[in-house]
Amino acid sequence: MSEEKESLSEDVKKDDDYEKVCSICHRPESKTGKMIELMDHITVCPDCLQKSFHTMTSMDAESLKKLMELSKQFPNMQMIQLRDLPPEVPMRQRVKKKKPEKEPQKKFDIRSIPAPHKIKASLDDYVIGQEYAKKVISVGVYNHYKRVATDTMDEIEIEKSNMLMIGPTGCGKTYLVKTLAKLLDVPLAIADATSLTEAGYIGDDIESVVSKLLAAAGNDVEKAERGIIFIDEIDKLAKKRNANQRDVSGESVQQGMLKLLEGSEVEVPVGANSKNAMVPLETVNTRNILFICGGAFPGLEDIIKERLNKQASIGFRSDLKDKYDSDPDILAHVTVEDIRKFGMIPEFIGRLPIIFTLQGLTKEMLVKILKEPKNAILKQYQKLLALDEVQLEFEESALEAIASRALEKKTGARALRAIIEEIMLDIMYEIPKDENIGKVTITREYIEHTGGPQITLRGDLVVYG
Repeated sequence: MSEEKESLSEDVKKDDDYEKVCSICHRPESKTGKMIELMDHITVCPDCLQKSFHTMTSMDAESLKKLMELSKQFPNMQMIQLRDLPPEVPMRQRVKKKKPEKEPQKKFDIRSIPAPHKIKASLDDYVIGQEYAKKVISVGVYNHYKRVATDTMDEIEIEKSNMLMIGPTGCGKTYLVKTLAKLLDVPLAIADATSLTEAGYIGDDIESVVSKLLAAAGNDVEKAERGIIFIDEIDKLAKKRNANQRDVSGESVQQGMLKLLEGSEVEVPVGANSKNAMVPLETVNTRNILFICGGAFPGLEDIIKERLNKQASIGFRSDLKDKYDSDPDILAHVTVEDIRKFGMIPEFIGRLPIIFTLQGLTKEMLVKILKEPKNAILKQYQKLLALDEVQLEFEESALEAIASRALEKKTGARALRAIIEEIMLDIMYEIPKDENIGKVTITREYIEHTGGPQITLRGDLVVYG
């Protein structure tokens, strides 16, 4: 009997964490006022109940007669009884209550925020290279969450510092943000700018990025309001060169995002991507949400080279025009004017005050990516074969050959996974056949298809495949 009482009390506590939602307009109790409970756990707000009574009382006998005649024309139409509806509101239509503002925030105080050097040291365990980018993002995030923790401590209000990261494909932009959110233990939403369109057109609304963050925070508004939103492929929102077509996914989306980046209250659906869905809307303030935008910006190198050549080709000490053609770090010379020429509007760039670039991956960096990070690709395969009690090793020359092949593909670190999957296919297929195999060494000849791997049997007998 006592166990039943305890379970009932736990259910009551869980229900207390959620607001009641109107079964007609789907608005929560915090917006409509006290709900009126009907039979079978059905709740209706006072506005909807008043409208229903008004409709029923204003309908005369002739209108009722017409309605009955109309219903006879549809023999397949069936009336639904309210008692047949499910007694419980689906979880995706339940809105979590906001905690009282007076309650102190336990997680976000100044002492719990890691210092920039600690954030960078944690990123070093997962991300190879990109020292400048890791330094910038560590300082930017540290200052942002100090601002969130202090909020309005005195009369000096700290402005929000959103970020724009520019780098070639496969250099680690998305991975850097994912690792950062994991280390800070804050909700993260990753949105693709290519799917965003102007309001009224087919595609995702601009507010859908906030809806994804709310879902990542478990529909907890307070937690979502201090999260991170990463908008990838931001360069696809650049103004189109052809002015004859309506740009519904370019400049207009940039203009629609201005208030979102700066800080405004946005109504987003709970548990759906569209406001037209029959789900409650919740208000989220984006003032303390950190926005990080990233993009490859193809063609930006040519704009930078054109500007640098104009500056360096005047006077007696002018440089050659092809001086910057072979510069691997040409993106490091980017300015706000270059981004504006690419097609981003000045108002949008102004709301992303921290602009930094990531380097293209070199052969040495690719070799380090293969073996040094905590979850490196080679460590993953070594663990897989260790479950079969087989040791896996790679010669240094073999790693260099893999890095050289990855550079030819020009897709950054993403090429490494494809190459490793290809060369390990036969090994992963053949090893479980023979229980005598104790060690496999991948050689350069095997990578270049001029030889086979070195296989060592459990009795120290070496066999070349």
